[in-house]
Amino acid sequence: MAEPHDLTALEQAAAIARGELSSVELVEHHLTRVDALGDTVGAFVTVTGERARAAARAADAVPADERGPLHGVPTAIKDLTLTAGVRTTFGSAAFTDFVPPVDADVVRFMAQAGLVSLGKTTTSELGCSLYSEGLVAPPARNPWGLAYTAGGSSGGAAAAVAAGLVPVAQGSDGGGSLRIPASLCGLLGYKPSRGLVSGGPVGSGAYGLPTNGPIGRTVADVAALLDVLARPVPGEPYLAPAPPEGGWLGAARRADPGRLRVGRFTAPMLADEPVHPDCLAAMDRAAALLTAAGHEVVDVPAPLGPAVWPLFEIVWYVLALAPVPPEREADLLPLTRHLRARGAEISAGTLTATLGELQAQVRLGVRRTAGCDLLLCPTLAAPQAPLGWFASGGDPAEDFDRQRRFSPYCAVFNVTGDPSVSLPVGVTAEGLPVGVLLTGRYGDDARLIATAAQLEHSSGGWDRHPAIWRAVGSANVNGSGVGRSAP
Repeated sequence: MAEPHDLTALEQAAAIARGELSSVELVEHHLTRVDALGDTVGAFVTVTGERARAAARAADAVPADERGPLHGVPTAIKDLTLTAGVRTTFGSAAFTDFVPPVDADVVRFMAQAGLVSLGKTTTSELGCSLYSEGLVAPPARNPWGLAYTAGGSSGGAAAAVAAGLVPVAQGSDGGGSLRIPASLCGLLGYKPSRGLVSGGPVGSGAYGLPTNGPIGRTVADVAALLDVLARPVPGEPYLAPAPPEGGWLGAARRADPGRLRVGRFTAPMLADEPVHPDCLAAMDRAAALLTAAGHEVVDVPAPLGPAVWPLFEIVWYVLALAPVPPEREADLLPLTRHLRARGAEISAGTLTATLGELQAQVRLGVRRTAGCDLLLCPTLAAPQAPLGWFASGGDPAEDFDRQRRFSPYCAVFNVTGDPSVSLPVGVTAEGLPVGVLLTGRYGDDARLIATAAQLEHSSGGWDRHPAIWRAVGSANVNGSGVGRSAP
């Protein structure tokens, strides 16, 4: 019989609507799993059980005609995201006791939509790295293989979803931080077009690189959460693309992007790095699925190449200069201190010139692929990385270079602002997930989501579960045996 966590986020909400489950029952079920598995996979920094139970009771009291598609569903908030009244450490021992007085806009929107957060998910320190192994929580491990990293900086969110601790979660992506963990953990990680989702109410905007977004097991779940997150907010620095008819969930359900021209490339863009055969095999499978769906897949040059790395590197060093109390600088990890030291050496004039040159390179890159509706490339240069591998050399500069070589694709699309999603298309010989990256034109999120849904259907679905999925459960919460069996 199916367990409640076997249901997708939309199926859980539908079970609530039919009276087969309550939000309170779902929250209790998932909190039991968090208690049993949360530290094992390093999913949470802070669990807010009593707060979640109160929110679930409130969700169950809302009249049926006032409920949205994800009403009453358990979820989680990334520990980089401000949450009023809840400890938010930014993944750092320098902020171990920080409690924000305000909610980020996306946190407010999720609560208004009736979603119930179970707590704050593990992240890398200040979002600076693509793995989540800090001092404030257990490291984020891949539920498919606990010896491997779940990635970062939204590593805890990916671990929580892949282990069945929540069906869908909020994360953010400044250089691949949703798509990298999604690829490692067999999920969908969606980076929206720049401006589609608010980064407010506080923050610098970080030159438009980071954005909030969803991570989940199905395209429909991801699109439904995007509908929740992507609400217009006054004062945002970037113009939000208009939603399609029926919202992003409507685009996923239609799964009809029309016939597209898809540009395929495998050359890494931020490093001259060989690409693992498993990543190339996943690319071949994705290209075959696209061709079978009637799309034209053509080989194109990569929009950008390793020559842009020194430009991106400068920007990333400056972004590491988030405000930290001077007396807490010593609490930062060696990598964070290294990045901040490099950032402190960069003058305003150098940064301004770098941003200008980066924009010029982006223009040239977009023109190289102007005839394509979508771009297809690997998400990563290797399918997985062992826990602790990036920092194992003991040199922060080497750590940072290993990250660049492991992930030489994702960050380019943070620079361009284009929507981009990692799809769990491939698998290694050991059964570990391998993602591919599908990227749309700026503002064309609807076509990207529709194409992802089309491929999901034609491949037979991507809602696959690791062995740890069955480690904990409480079948038939209300004796009804609701839902479907897990694939």
